[in-house]
Amino acid sequence: MASLILAYLAGVLTFAAPCILPLLPIVAAPAVPAPVVSGRPGRGFRALPLLLGLAVAFAVSASLAAAGGWAVAANQYGRALGLALVALFGLAMIWPALADRLAAPLVTVGARLAARFNTGADRTVVSSLVLGLATGLVWAPCAGPVLGLILSAAALRGPGLDTTLLLFVYALGAATPLAIVMAGGGRLIRALPPGASRWTESLRRLVGGTVVATAVMGAAGLDSRLFLGVPALATDKVERALVKVLGFHPVGAAQAATLAATPPLTGPLADVLKAKAWVNTPGLTADALRGHVVLVNFWTYSCINCLRALPHVRQWAARYKDRGLVVVGVHTPEFAFERDVDNITRAAATLDVTYPVAVDSDYRIWRAFDNQAWPALYVVGADGRVLYQAFGEGDYDKTERVIRKALADAQAAPAAQDPAAQISAGRAPVPAVQGEGTQAAADLNDLGSPETYVGYGEGQRYSGGDDIVADAPARYRPAANLRLNRWTLAGDWTVGREFATAGQAGARIAYRFHARDLHLVLAPGADGQPVRFRVRIDGAAPGADHGTDVDADGTGTVRAAKLYQLVRQSGPVADHTFEIEFLDPGARAYAFTFG
Repeated sequence: MASLILAYLAGVLTFAAPCILPLLPIVAAPAVPAPVVSGRPGRGFRALPLLLGLAVAFAVSASLAAAGGWAVAANQYGRALGLALVALFGLAMIWPALADRLAAPLVTVGARLAARFNTGADRTVVSSLVLGLATGLVWAPCAGPVLGLILSAAALRGPGLDTTLLLFVYALGAATPLAIVMAGGGRLIRALPPGASRWTESLRRLVGGTVVATAVMGAAGLDSRLFLGVPALATDKVERALVKVLGFHPVGAAQAATLAATPPLTGPLADVLKAKAWVNTPGLTADALRGHVVLVNFWTYSCINCLRALPHVRQWAARYKDRGLVVVGVHTPEFAFERDVDNITRAAATLDVTYPVAVDSDYRIWRAFDNQAWPALYVVGADGRVLYQAFGEGDYDKTERVIRKALADAQAAPAAQDPAAQISAGRAPVPAVQGEGTQAAADLNDLGSPETYVGYGEGQRYSGGDDIVADAPARYRPAANLRLNRWTLAGDWTVGREFATAGQAGARIAYRFHARDLHLVLAPGADGQPVRFRVRIDGAAPGADHGTDVDADGTGTVRAAKLYQLVRQSGPVADHTFEIEFLDPGARAYAFTFG
């Protein structure tokens, strides 16, 4: 009895979870008056059979899913059928004539059953029940601790009547607040003045359109991602307290108890585990992420913005490791050479990136998060929901406070005298982070030059005596005078979509810029041989204004494909003309960035 009570209460609590949102348009439908078709009232839907059908379908399908194999495939077909029926139902709300035709066979069956058993049942009961069954096949509730216990026990023991009964009672619990919403909506509609019929017609069509949209999103797999970031009430703690008070331990749940202690791994975080290659680890398992606060950092090793974010990510990984934070880098390439796992491994070692890095060269994880830019930070709570996202540089103090809050929420109240606990709880100030070399913060006050690509695919602001010749060797004459944020080529070059290749020794690139730092993404030639270069600022050696990858006399060597810092002005920032001359052929130039 205790298990049934707990299952029912856990179902009621589901109303506070975002996964209930796709059901709301469907359960709102019975509250809207049925339209008039051909001079007679149309056929509507009844609330009680709808919710009963939902509970039955959910209980049976979820219970059978524990069997695996054929049952999982059957569930998929059942879900597809349910989505189709829900979509038809929505279309029927939009077009009343369609509703009358679709419901006719079901109403006939219901009328015959009612006549046979002399129950006097309303003829819309069967059609409402069918809609409820379809909805139950589609619905996927957010799995809290109690549902996790039930499902994991079923997975260990296989489906049975006890599991099905618990799932049915759980679904009845979820249906209870929905029934209250339906009843309240119906009363509200009936209380409207007679002249509001036109308004209710528009409402019915709006609800129908929302139902169709819900079915389409479900078929496309967008429903879970759409509602992933919707805030939910802290029902997990309530469920765990109920488990402790009522002593709920279903048969077979002993092995599953550790799984129920933390929410299952869901959402885009699950796609991180599907990376085909890893750096700094053989790979992560679900247990390494489940129940933890996870910071996901999208980066690529030749992106200057990504490099400047690394000191903050690295410090968070060290500072909050003992508090349960897991940091995962996701390396999604911008240029072709960044797809090479060996290049990524060497770059991670050089940049002191020691936490696990998922190699996302096929953009699978990028798409799962619907990411938009480099760098990007996602804070994922212990329940698997994305709590916060930040694109680009900056707002590091805000990100750290979100991390602290997430850790505090995931743990028991820390001791007030523990400094580390105070940091986790967000009461301590956010310490400053200082990066060095390419990882130093940009001088935004004097940053007057934008990122500029050299390849013709995204190249802009080129000036020269000759037009760019795509994918063919050509000799270029430099512009005599460069305006600010313009660049030019000199000598023999082959300009490709992604990069330009120096055809022989003496090939040059010049750029008129305004920034403290100038970087250039470079790579050696196809043969991998080092390429020497010489840098000039306004025609002279850089001296004290040289970057970390060039000497004071302006000399340097391209040994690997990466971002090279060539200028760091030591004095006041002003407009300057930068020029790099390659002393050997074969160098590849990709993009200028500034800081």
